Amino acid sequence: MSLEEAFWNEFRAIARAEGKALNALAAEIDETRGLEAGLASAIRVYVLKYVKARADG
Repeated sequence: MSLEEAFWNEFRAIARAEGKALNALAAEIDETRGLEAGLASAIRVYVLKYVKARADG
């Protein structure tokens, strides 16, 4: 799977914050992504939503 370094860094930080293994978090996202999006795209959207939710408080 190909992600830009910034997304990898944030994805790793999210996994740590959630107390999950990186592969486990990726599997959760994979299960819910549907067929219209690839896994890398789904992870990018997940990271964006996670970061935005933190910023919104």
